[in-house]
Amino acid sequence: MKKILIGFYILVIIGIIVCLSNSNIFGKENSQAITAGEKVYSKNCMSCHGDTGKGEGKKAGTALNNQNFLNSVTDKDIYNYIKFGRDGTGMPAYGPRLSQTELKNLVAYIRDWQTEDISFKTPNTIDGNAVNGKELYKLYCQNCHMEAGAGMLRMGTALASPQYLKLTTDKQIWISTAYGREETRMGPSLKGLDGVRQLKKQDISDIVSYIRSLEEKK
Repeated sequence: MKKILIGFYILVIIGIIVCLSNSNIFGKENSQAITAGEKVYSKNCMSCHGDTGKGEGKKAGTALNNQNFLNSVTDKDIYNYIKFGRDGTGMPAYGPRLSQTELKNLVAYIRDWQTEDISFKTPNTIDGNAVNGKELYKLYCQNCHMEAGAGMLRMGTALASPQYLKLTTDKQIWISTAYGREETRMGPSLKGLDGVRQLKKQDISDIVSYIRSLEEKK
């Protein structure tokens, strides 16, 4: 009986160890990076992007803790956004301020906010009419993003920013326009989604082509 109890206890202990291991309770592989990144975020980003990263800081900041955003960008994208900043906006370039390790830790912390895996339905190729896109932009986007994508604090992203246009793909712009960002002013625009605008896929491609054309005017 004693041997049976000992065997039982051993099995229980092994089971607990396996469960703890599978639950990752001892931390993710990059848990140290996330912890370090939180400190970098608190010191450099919280005042604009807020305690929870939803753009609720005292100063205006983009909502980073956003599932649509996090599912549309890579870690490299986030790294570059932070490193190079956005000229003409409240987002400075942190490349000269933070070390490469600090930048990577910050990316790990922001990525840890992703709790969903979202699959976006996008066109295979985004080929739009910039002329029609400009008219649609004026009608549906200019109120927040301002004329020619200049952007406005607490209203809309500066779409004409050289860094934004250089570091953001047409597909990413399409996703942002079509699906928006939950819990922000930027609602979905794609027809069939729960948004006011209800634009066709081609309409959104036209808008993307117009936004891309702003790059040529820089």
